[in-house]
Amino acid sequence: MSAPLPPRVFDSPAHLGAELAGEIADGIAEAAAAGRSYVLGCPGGRSPKPVYDALAALTAERRLDLRHVVIAMMDEYVLPAPGGGFQDIDHGAHNSCHRFAAEEIVAPLNAAAGPSRGIPADAVWFPDPADPPAYEQRLADSGGVDLFILACGASDGHIAFNPPGTAPDSTSRIVELAESTRVDNMGTFPGFASLEEVPRHGVTVGVHTIVARSRRAVMVVHGAHKREAVRRLTAAHGYDPAWPATLVTRCADAGLYVDRAAAAGEAAA
Repeated sequence: MSAPLPPRVFDSPAHLGAELAGEIADGIAEAAAAGRSYVLGCPGGRSPKPVYDALAALTAERRLDLRHVVIAMMDEYVLPAPGGGFQDIDHGAHNSCHRFAAEEIVAPLNAAAGPSRGIPADAVWFPDPADPPAYEQRLADSGGVDLFILACGASDGHIAFNPPGTAPDSTSRIVELAESTRVDNMGTFPGFASLEEVPRHGVTVGVHTIVARSRRAVMVVHGAHKREAVRRLTAAHGYDPAWPATLVTRCADAGLYVDRAAAAGEAAA
């Protein structure tokens, strides 16, 4: 049984984002100097946005070259395919993780990096609903994820699309989304007019995927609505399937970055 993960508390999401973005920028520069790729594991949604925004600003400030950067995304909504199995939703949809990656992560970073110095189009990776296990091999062949940014569902502790009850040995696969996760997703993607519009399935990395493939993992949690998440995460002595985000306790070189609102008044770093 491991010791609980102590949080680093920041005054605001912007301060949190700047701190983690600085670490990522350092890693990108170090990888470039060593002549190797830098794989950044990324979720979509509100939690990592301050990190992405700060990283774009640092890319411009430090004149970072991003041609060796790989963006490894966590998941995507899927729908039943006409011939059986599942397929991605429309990549242009408001709730598409492909759209989020393109518009909210890659476009700002590439604009900051400048012409011919951005992340290549083929360096944005997703699990394929037609062959989810192939993502495990792709991440392994890459040497693993240098840093995985993690985010936690407010109501049920889901991470990526892994619902409560997810086994610790779970890998990339198609999952049925928990209703609590779908409710949370209405806040993540306000374009949903009702719960019925939220897809019921997704393709996602698993708990084992994140734990086994990350050289470093940092959970980012901010906002008063995430206080229960912070309470659960700081009390966990290991992985608790009832709150899947506790997988961070099993990750190598793990961090828990929270803002003052989520930490309910703990002293800021």
